[in-house]
Amino acid sequence: MAPRLHRGNGMTRALSAVVAALLLLPAVSSLGLGAQNDCVTLEDFKTSRVGEFPAGWKARKDAGEQVYAVAEERGVRFLRAVSRELGIQAGRETKDWDLAARPMLAWSWRPRQFPKGADERTSKNDSALAVYLLVEHSRVTGPKAVKYIWSERVPVGTHLTSNNGLTQVRVLRTGPAARGGWMEERVNVLEDFQKYFDAKEPPKPEGIAVLTDADDTKSSAAGDYANFRACAAAARS
Repeated sequence: MAPRLHRGNGMTRALSAVVAALLLLPAVSSLGLGAQNDCVTLEDFKTSRVGEFPAGWKARKDAGEQVYAVAEERGVRFLRAVSRELGIQAGRETKDWDLAARPMLAWSWRPRQFPKGADERTSKNDSALAVYLLVEHSRVTGPKAVKYIWSERVPVGTHLTSNNGLTQVRVLRTGPAARGGWMEERVNVLEDFQKYFDAKEPPKPEGIAVLTDADDTKSSAAGDYANFRACAAAARS
């Protein structure tokens, strides 16, 4: 049995402080908050008020503003999504993003509740987490998109399509996060767009978007998103 440490001991207090500091490190590093000389911030939610729909974002329907709200933990702000029988996308424009120079999209996310019985390969196409690259295509049919999802059961690497082929879907992660923690993603969106849409030239991004939905399963879904960046191909977070 380990010896008991007395509260009045100065060394004990010092050790406790060190332990507390170490416990904070995974949360900070997992959000990719280190030096990123080759990355530019697309969204870190610092200009948005906690508890409100994020500034500069738009929801496809007014009800979406009740699904997405900025939250904060340990001084870091992020977007929290809680969907109850809704499937409404929210996004923002990304000005001056040169995909040729910065083809990588990086962000952090974590699932909090998977929609009950969801399977993105079926008519129950709901996801706890989804991130989009949007590229202008048509005012009638909407943009082309590459969609990255965190599925409860569909295998990583699965390629799906929706919206008559205008949305190309790639499963990045499957199953629950380890201890409910944040996971950092880095994907070459230029490479994926060119592959899925047989495009030769780098497109001009219209924006990024997220979707936490539970309308097809008539259930609930929840997840968090943070720290969106555009990065050079050789950059490391």
